[in-house]
Amino acid sequence: MNTLIELEKKINSELTTKIDKSKITHNQLYLDIDKEDLLDVTLFLKTNKDTKFRQLIDITAVDYPEEPQRFKIVYLLLSHEFNQRLILRYRINENEVINSLTSIFPSANWMEREVFDMYGINFKDHPDLRRILTDYGFEGHPLRKDFPLTGHTEVRYSEEQKKVLIEPVKLEQNYRNFDYESPWEGTKYIKDQTNNDKKN
Repeated sequence: MNTLIELEKKINSELTTKIDKSKITHNQLYLDIDKEDLLDVTLFLKTNKDTKFRQLIDITAVDYPEEPQRFKIVYLLLSHEFNQRLILRYRINENEVINSLTSIFPSANWMEREVFDMYGINFKDHPDLRRILTDYGFEGHPLRKDFPLTGHTEVRYSEEQKKVLIEPVKLEQNYRNFDYESPWEGTKYIKDQTNNDKKN
């Protein structure tokens, strides 16, 4: 296809019932679909002679914890032949299981594992769905917005025990008094102390 407008018309005419919404923004075509139509839509986009989106660039998710459909799943596709990018999206609930794209794009294997690890989203028919970025025994999913910024546990080497320890995170906050005066003029407590020393 020569232009994104032509591409949008072609996809909408061929996949009429499977496209919920389409728009062109930032020189990219965005398609919103239902999760049940993922494999059909992706296979069409990859194999059709007028689209040829033969590279899966990335798979990711966006977390909206306050909404009933918590996650938006996002697929980025590239057509080298037409030099066009397409973003495929759909929404799911927190505990839904979605289809794996590994049968259409084998490169989806590691990308789906990253989404599983970071967001806790499960993929059906994935050949090896296990954590890929976090360590063994890691609790939680770090890119969820309700994940604590410090994590649940910390790993450190104990010189006394000569081994690596995994312990609950302990946050110690010492009281610090911040002054926002210019360092060239000196801070108030230093000025007061200097004046007292001069008087004595």
